[in-house]
Amino acid sequence: MRFTSEVDVAVVGGGAAGLAAARRLTEAGAGCLVLEARDRIGGRAHTVDAGGFPVDLGCGWLHSADVNPWSAIAQRLGLTIDRTPPPWFRQAFDLDFTPEAQAAFGACLATFEHRLEKAAGRPDQPASNFFEPDSPWNARLDAFSNYYNGAPFAEISAHDYAAYQDHEVNWRVCEGYGAAIRLYGETAPVALQTPVCCIRWAGPRVRLETPAGMLEAHAAVITVPTAVLAQARLHFDPPLPEKTQAAADLPLGHVEKVFLSLAEPEALPADSNLVGRPDSPRTGSYHLRPFGRPLIEAFFGGALARELAAEGPDASGAFAIDELASLLGSDFRRKLAPLAASAWTAAPWTGGAYSHARPGRAPARAVLAAPVAGRLFFAGEACSRTAFSTAHGAYRTGIEAAEAALAAIGATTTPAPEPSPGPGS
Repeated sequence: MRFTSEVDVAVVGGGAAGLAAARRLTEAGAGCLVLEARDRIGGRAHTVDAGGFPVDLGCGWLHSADVNPWSAIAQRLGLTIDRTPPPWFRQAFDLDFTPEAQAAFGACLATFEHRLEKAAGRPDQPASNFFEPDSPWNARLDAFSNYYNGAPFAEISAHDYAAYQDHEVNWRVCEGYGAAIRLYGETAPVALQTPVCCIRWAGPRVRLETPAGMLEAHAAVITVPTAVLAQARLHFDPPLPEKTQAAADLPLGHVEKVFLSLAEPEALPADSNLVGRPDSPRTGSYHLRPFGRPLIEAFFGGALARELAAEGPDASGAFAIDELASLLGSDFRRKLAPLAASAWTAAPWTGGAYSHARPGRAPARAVLAAPVAGRLFFAGEACSRTAFSTAHGAYRTGIEAAEAALAAIGATTTPAPEPSPGPGS
């Protein structure tokens, strides 16, 4: 779109939070513009084609779907919600992971999380401190954390982990979660390939410097990932060291996906799961035939995801094929071929997957979310205290930041209603 030089509210970042803020601002009659560094909208939600099927390289599950606003939004957009329960804790064919062992790990995880909840009133510490000493399942707990947090439990704040609110209802968008967020944002005013390098906020107007020129606004909503703020890729003048530190205290974990085509798909059960190695945190989780399609979605987290990303675009596919062949037999290798892979760790305007708080740093979420001088408002999954790491957490913080910005510029509005899944959900 044509770049404008003045708006009521500037929005920095065109992911779920930024698009939600822009839609709310526009709905309220405020002039706004989303400044997005990438050549697309959606942020860490991104649906691509893999062998003729839509797949999500970023967020793929509508977590807490019964209260997730994206459930209702996707349905309003005419997209299809699939309510098949996730297969994450069931090992297909019980390969190298017997039903008894699966039940034992499930009990271990439940006990671990119960200990964390009980420790909410005590000083914060690494979540791994609540492992049962010498438990044979501690490595598996860290594998779970690598997928869930993008880092092992030793790097996770116990208070922050326990604060997450999960309804344990998980649905999917058949056409892609990223596709839903992109369609939702198509009506928002967006300038693509327009990174903001500096926000000058001390004068009578907020001034945002971009390669396309200067944008002036009465207020700004900032929704960039924490890695961008922690690395000072976006500068503030005057500086905001408390925001830089809060972002550093909320690093993005490492999670990557690769999608494989599957010849002879009837050999595997639809919507089932395999864990590569139940005794190691350095292993993949494999969603077999999602939606019944002839695909396998491989999911890597933590140090393994970071290392595979560093090795280049072919490394994750090769690792996945090797691990699946070790489980299903060497003949299975010829049935698999890489189709698409994520690269969130290497993406310059992302730098990782989703945020976690370092031990002792759970309050950083409130610090990051706090407005500055009634003119700078912050949003994004890292700003959510109970739904961080999710697109619905990003959405809600975007709406909240937009409401605060509207109040700051003196707009008279009616608060936006929360979308609900509605009848039949």
